Amino acid sequence: MKSITTFVALALALASTSLAAPTFSRRKGPGKRGLCWPFYNGSLDPAKLNDGQGTVNLIYDYETFLPPSSNGNGGLNFIGMQRCLDCDSSPIGQLAQRQKELGFSTLFTLNEPDINGISPGEAAAWYKQNINPMAIRKALPAVTASQNPGQGLDWLKQFMDACAGQCFFDFINLHHYGTSFDQFKAHVEDARNRFPGVQMVVTEFALQAPASREQQLAYYQQAFPFLDGADFVEMYFPFVATTPSLFSQNDANGANFVGTGSTLYNDDGSISSIGQLLLQ
Repeated sequence: MKSITTFVALALALASTSLAAPTFSRRKGPGKRGLCWPFYNGSLDPAKLNDGQGTVNLIYDYETFLPPSSNGNGGLNFIGMQRCLDCDSSPIGQLAQRQKELGFSTLFTLNEPDINGISPGEAAAWYKQNINPMAIRKALPAVTASQNPGQGLDWLKQFMDACAGQCFFDFINLHHYGTSFDQFKAHVEDARNRFPGVQMVVTEFALQAPASREQQLAYYQQAFPFLDGADFVEMYFPFVATTPSLFSQNDANGANFVGTGSTLYNDDGSISSIGQLLLQ
């Protein structure tokens, strides 16, 4: 039989080990990490970023139709997006029917209206008429991080004022491209302070060009844990789930603005270092 002294020594050793154990960022369950999936991905396989454990389990493609991939949505949960007031690819008149047919339970709305000539008043009237009736989870229009008057969070505030409490939503939606993690964190916290008590999604974020793959990786190594630990962030989607070549060939302006270092795939279709980080 061990002595009391031995038991005390053992307990102290275990306590010391416990206190020294590494801590891990808390992830708010399945549904927080997702893929921003461009229309030009073709045979690129989203299932390569589906580990079967829900680490990544969301996908959106800026449209109200399923990802145009020979591999479909890769077993991920599809989120519809009515990115435009009305457009050939996603007609507003077909929104309700497409949602019924595809069964998506979350809807993103207008893509960067603050820099695309859509006024807050026009967007608010459109939202009340077309989005309010959708009995699913809904995000307000996705705004840029522009600091110009009438853009970014300023546009969003004017939109909410125009809604006068009559636009029903579950999330605000942010985009951010900058030069550092600290800048990104400050923008998210600014949005949190301007719109207290509101949940948010971040559907595009990366460093701006000429950030390298290594610099993007270091940025996301800070951004992912920050977003995982933020209870007010429901979902996030690093930009962008494609390959460097596909990005450059199909969206030259985007590739020039962001660079190709943040893509989640390599040119051979394998998962990039950023994609691997998203699965951790």
